[in-house]
Amino acid sequence: MQENYNTEFKQSWRDEYLKTLCAFANTHGGILYVGKDDDGNVVGLDNDKKTLEDLPNKIRSKLGILADVQHHKTDGKDYLSIEITAYPYQPISYDGRYYRRSGSTTQLIDGTELEHFLLSKHGRTWDTVPIAHVASEDLSLEVIHRFKTKVMQTGRLTEIQNWDNHLLLNKLHLFAERGELTRAAILLFHNDPERWIKGAFIKIAAFDTNGELRFQDSVNGSLIEQIDKTLDLLKTKYLTYDISFEGASRRERLRLPEIALRESLLNAIAHKDYSDSTPTQIKVYPHKVVFWNAGRLPENWSIQTLWNGHHSKPFNSLIADALLRSGDIESIGSGYERIKRAMREYQLPKPDITVLGGLQISYISNLTAWWLQQGLSDDQITILQFAYNNGRISNQQIQNLLSISSATAKRLLNELSPFMQKHGERGRNVFYTIKL
Repeated sequence: MQENYNTEFKQSWRDEYLKTLCAFANTHGGILYVGKDDDGNVVGLDNDKKTLEDLPNKIRSKLGILADVQHHKTDGKDYLSIEITAYPYQPISYDGRYYRRSGSTTQLIDGTELEHFLLSKHGRTWDTVPIAHVASEDLSLEVIHRFKTKVMQTGRLTEIQNWDNHLLLNKLHLFAERGELTRAAILLFHNDPERWIKGAFIKIAAFDTNGELRFQDSVNGSLIEQIDKTLDLLKTKYLTYDISFEGASRRERLRLPEIALRESLLNAIAHKDYSDSTPTQIKVYPHKVVFWNAGRLPENWSIQTLWNGHHSKPFNSLIADALLRSGDIESIGSGYERIKRAMREYQLPKPDITVLGGLQISYISNLTAWWLQQGLSDDQITILQFAYNNGRISNQQIQNLLSISSATAKRLLNELSPFMQKHGERGRNVFYTIKL
């Protein structure tokens, strides 16, 4: 046995270990062993008997929870196990402070994290909290009308045309218990939500190949407006197009699928942690586009969870529900599948997702520029471009393309193994494709 998120060893009891029991209760439950060393070996108990007998009462009086305290004996040595079950709907504190488990450590919950923790224990999200001294009349009539129009176009709330603005806000659960507007209402429909919620805007910036800033914009206003304004700016000012001709007709196509851009923008807006005053950021480079927001993965989720089919767990439930009804979000929980599908249709690699002080998703928009960024030679890029345009390439085709020997072609293919996939074992049937 090793220490982990729900197991910890202590050689003797100290009252400070009530923090660990508190953390177990606030996370997934766990067992604290007393009388074991850090490697889980039984070393015996050295506390007085009365202290250990009083533990159940102490835990109940200090934490307000019940513990299963058991006495064990191994090789003539005594030890205790203190088992705590999880309390998913009740925040547990020790001396007025709250703790949780992270890996094999016990951590104090404070700051904005504490607010999220307390809200989640009561089944609420950050955007459900009321904001005082703002009336529904302070919201933008134009934005509400735009929202109503979008909802009617989706057909998801056919009766909305008969609702006045107060009933609409009520149906969207945007009033708190005492009638105040929630944070979600301010973000969705107020012209200037930044008066109450700092960082509630989007910053877009374009950079050159050396990473130097070329130009930038800030998109402010209600979230409903930010969606359309940001997409319009990306398509008209920041992103490049591939040009082709069909007869005399000119065809233009964004170098990234609009579906993927829209999904990432909506994810950034709906799942941002708005208690963080850092704005959502979109950085556009010659070869890639990067979305970043001060969000976080739900507990026990990994990056792979996003790519696999997953259930809905919006960080801001009211905002996500409103965007779902307006048709901005097609169906909660399916956005990453649409991103993968759109990128495959464009023959571009799946975007890279990282947790970097928030959630970041990076798209390759120009493979040739990206290959140059990786330091590849002209010959290597020529091979990759041929394989990309034709779907595959062979050793013989490389020889003909570059006027080189078979051995040189083989060396180049070996160097390109991070970018190309080999198919077949040997002979003329062997070919290579781009890894996407």
